[in-house]
Amino acid sequence: MRKGAKAALVGGVFAVMVGGAGYGAYNVVNAVNGGGSSSDSGARESGPPSRDEVRETAREFLAAWAKGDADGAAAHTDNAVAAAEALTRFREDAHIRKVELTAGRISGTRVPFTVRATVAYEGKSKPLRYASAFDVVRGVSTGRALVDWQASVLHPELRRGDSLRTGEAAAPPIEAVDRNGAVLTGKRYPSLAPVLEQLRAKFGEQAGGRPGIELYVRRADEAAGTKTLLTLAKGRAGKLPTTLSAAAQRAAEDAVARHPESSVVAVRPSSGEVLAVANHRADRFNAAFEGKLAPGSTMKIVTAAMLIDKGVTKASGPAPCTPEATWQSQTFHNLKGMAPDRGATLADSFARSCNTAFVKLVDEKPLTDASLTEEAETNFGLGRDDWRTGITSSDGSVPASAGPDRAANAIGQGQVQLNPLTLASVTATAMTGDFRQPVLVPRKLIDGEPATARGLSPGTVAQLRQMMRRTAIAGTGAKAMAGLGGDIGAKTGSAEVDGQTKPNSWFAGYRGDMAVAAMAQQGGHGGDTAGPIVAAVLRAGG
Repeated sequence: MRKGAKAALVGGVFAVMVGGAGYGAYNVVNAVNGGGSSSDSGARESGPPSRDEVRETAREFLAAWAKGDADGAAAHTDNAVAAAEALTRFREDAHIRKVELTAGRISGTRVPFTVRATVAYEGKSKPLRYASAFDVVRGVSTGRALVDWQASVLHPELRRGDSLRTGEAAAPPIEAVDRNGAVLTGKRYPSLAPVLEQLRAKFGEQAGGRPGIELYVRRADEAAGTKTLLTLAKGRAGKLPTTLSAAAQRAAEDAVARHPESSVVAVRPSSGEVLAVANHRADRFNAAFEGKLAPGSTMKIVTAAMLIDKGVTKASGPAPCTPEATWQSQTFHNLKGMAPDRGATLADSFARSCNTAFVKLVDEKPLTDASLTEEAETNFGLGRDDWRTGITSSDGSVPASAGPDRAANAIGQGQVQLNPLTLASVTATAMTGDFRQPVLVPRKLIDGEPATARGLSPGTVAQLRQMMRRTAIAGTGAKAMAGLGGDIGAKTGSAEVDGQTKPNSWFAGYRGDMAVAAMAQQGGHGGDTAGPIVAAVLRAGG
């Protein structure tokens, strides 16, 4: 350890205190290749690092980082190039000085630590405090104990490709407000935080604000916006109107909070305005808007519309529910315990979510491998990559598929991919007959024209509403929708995923002028997990 750095170890907890912040000369390549280490003996260590190795590696890494020796610290990681660049930027781009690092109690190979430092930029400075952690692993080629380098080691808000910056903010701050003028913040509505970051990046200047001086996370994906970590000088926030409803958003936040890896979106069918968007995820990914997963039997809304539009059957027409159905060598089954009904109508099989009924019908003329794709794109606006919602979003994928996937697509498996946003839009289109592309901010703020689609005929809408109402009152959605009065409708779905012990839970529902869709990964049947989320948001209204 160099002059100016001191270390103390008491009961497994140690601190590194540094007086200077200069760079030291250190041969990174030599260190990574084992120069001066036990690997010189030719007997490389194997297996997990010992407690002593973890402690010593952590001590040396933190000591070098604290005194500004980026190369020296990087030499104690398993990715010296990436670590050296990030640690250099920590000082030069983020302008972080007077760094003190304190390691916490080591647990196995996990080392938690806290950072105390000062951010100084153009005569302005503020203290910085945060906690992070890293793991110590065995180097594959050297056998040395090394820090497993991840972007989050530098700061827990960083993901791969992200970086820290201090200076004039990338965009002016915004005061986002809901449709009634209520202020929306990431603190009050936690899952909105990533959404607000995107809105700031895209509409901050339009909102008329003035940027301040900040320490912020610059995302690898510029469309994701930035995250402010510390404000050195306040800017002026511009007011940004959104289509959100504070009441619906509160209900959405509370509902997803009870189920890990869950997402929900609510839209107003009469306008396409998004009323709520919430996610419960550790990775901050906006799965509600950007996710791409098989939607299970909720896809039967689109499939049923196709069957009606193509004249294959109608709500009161035949759709026999058999124990199994085979399509081009692949056998499909229903949910366990479902009794067959060979005299079932389409409404019967829709309400019970009978897979085999739909699989048998996709073989009927005049259907082709492209029929479901045509219905999805032309009438529901899906899968064309042309939605302009105000932030990053995916409008789904319903590819034309031959072989067994033609049948699998019809029941929401195979190659079909949706998310809660697209499913809420599907529900809204089924409810009104009109496709109105969802938006999160007033349309006048969004560059370009919104996506358009033909929509559905009054006859098709009437039959879909009949089937969805039956599902909500007496079918697979009845338990979740219990107690909701008025004009209601629903569709459940569960999507099997290889490697998962439980299927993904999907649910779509409407009530009044609100259509809501939710998904919970490994949530089981649609009515079990996603259903209560949707019902809670519908109950709150917009």
